[in-house]
Amino acid sequence: MAEPVYRRVVIKLSGEYFAGANSLGMDQPTIDRIAGDLIAARQLGVEVAVVVGGGNMVRGVEVSSRGVSRPTGDTMGMLATVMNCLALEAAIERRGTPARTLSAFVMPQVCELFTRGATHKYLSEGRIVLLGGGTGNPFFTTDTTAVLRAAEIGAQAVLKATNVDGVYSADPKKDPSAKRFDRLTHSQAIEGGYKVMDATAFALARETSLPIIVFSIAEPGSIGAILRGAGHGTIVAG
Repeated sequence: MAEPVYRRVVIKLSGEYFAGANSLGMDQPTIDRIAGDLIAARQLGVEVAVVVGGGNMVRGVEVSSRGVSRPTGDTMGMLATVMNCLALEAAIERRGTPARTLSAFVMPQVCELFTRGATHKYLSEGRIVLLGGGTGNPFFTTDTTAVLRAAEIGAQAVLKATNVDGVYSADPKKDPSAKRFDRLTHSQAIEGGYKVMDATAFALARETSLPIIVFSIAEPGSIGAILRGAGHGTIVAG
């Protein structure tokens, strides 16, 4: 088996994917499968931190369009990410692998506050670290959170797990002629306006020289394949 390309990564998981075939909520079989893939990645000797979205429960932009202020809506969305992290933590630990949820919000009855020191400690102990609460500030997506946390903890790459197998020139579900890119620079991703990740996340990754690998989470074992350099996706770097 090939050695992993990276030794410490941040994996960005879509909250919507946690709903499985449903439009909202949590689908336990889906969460259990993701937990298994994360454990397999950890067993490769890779230190794994995870940022989860909250779109399976609350999206701040959508809530704010219904009369709630944008900062309040975004806060609701960030709290939803903590719930997803706790669900994933439970699924991982049921399989006998230690995990720990850290949050950008102070909520000592629920989970520990995110700090770089705590993250380094738990990763070095072999735990899978789940990072909830976004950045703790409104107007920033969990994509940006993933890149920010990766830069803070010295990760070597951000793995963006989504529902498509890379970055395309257009939505492949709507345009069958859409071209999939094997590799892009950060600047090309920003200038192309590709919607797989927001421009702020790409800009921060460019500033901090962090590669982003965009791949499909739908295929079991895809995280491990990407880590071994054998997976199918788009590398955004340079």
